[in-house]
Amino acid sequence: MKRLELLLKLLAGWFLAWLSYRPRRTARVKKLLGETKRVVLMPLDDRVGEALLTTPLIEALAARGYEVTVVVHAKCVRVLEGHPKVSKLLAFDRSSWWLLPFAPGVRALQAVTAGAVVVNCSSWSEYSGTSALISRFASPDGCVVGPAMGPAGELCDVPVKALRDTTSELSQRLHYLSVLEIEDVEPKLSFRPPRESEAIRSFIAGLKTPYAVVNPGGRLGWRRVPMEVFRALCLELIRLGRTPVVTWGPGEEPLARGTAPEGAVVAPPTDLDELAALMAKAELTVCNNTGPMHLSVAVGTKTIGLFLHMPVERWGHGPPHVMVDLTPDAGSTEKMVARVVPALHPR
Repeated sequence: MKRLELLLKLLAGWFLAWLSYRPRRTARVKKLLGETKRVVLMPLDDRVGEALLTTPLIEALAARGYEVTVVVHAKCVRVLEGHPKVSKLLAFDRSSWWLLPFAPGVRALQAVTAGAVVVNCSSWSEYSGTSALISRFASPDGCVVGPAMGPAGELCDVPVKALRDTTSELSQRLHYLSVLEIEDVEPKLSFRPPRESEAIRSFIAGLKTPYAVVNPGGRLGWRRVPMEVFRALCLELIRLGRTPVVTWGPGEEPLARGTAPEGAVVAPPTDLDELAALMAKAELTVCNNTGPMHLSVAVGTKTIGLFLHMPVERWGHGPPHVMVDLTPDAGSTEKMVARVVPALHPR
């Protein structure tokens, strides 16, 4: 059934690409690429990490004098709101999006995309029909850049082929900007200065320093390292004179309390900014391959990311961060702990 569903999506994508074809578009696109200083980025995924992975593009564009508009899923407005390099942030109205040029959200974007280069920031390795179609119909006469992936490439004015020498998400997404002659950019995540609440400010002030943030949760259970591994790492941090601060998301408080041994501190409930503030003042963060991992990297804290059943080379980050693939040792808590403990020791 999944194969049939994918085939139908591909056929629909090719048909709509043909339907949206406009002759003599090439000259207009070339002129726009050479003249415009406005770029609209469209990361329409609803995950925090996906929104943060767009920030290197924002930084690269802003550094070269571009006015950057970002269109995001409504759930991700909180991630990029207040980012100092974003000129305008819009939540995409997904209601009846399948009506495409007649959908309220798509029609509202047409005024925003006029005279701008639109970058479909979706996956470079898997066809994402929703993002490709919205990008195209939101900019019917403009310049759409995106991955050369099946019908998504046909829906673009400038399809960008994936780099062959890397699978890194950061490098591949930055490569979309090569059409603007923006290349060889450091793939650095960023986040606004965290908006500290009085509650989190008081909590941080009461902590014994130095402290480390330990986040054992994650949206997908099959990608979580067992609680026992995080508990053992907390004990090692205590032995090293660090206070483990165990953070948690919705529904994860029992996991946090089960993780924290005597000497560790369970954090209060935190929103995105409070978690960012807590991470920004920590000596390091230890977490699964989740949105909080990217958030910790974005605020500039050394991050130890623990990976299970996901490729480190694709989703991980380079030095000073440490990414550890625990998949080969997934059946043994002791082996996983032994693999991670060296990363906790200061060098």
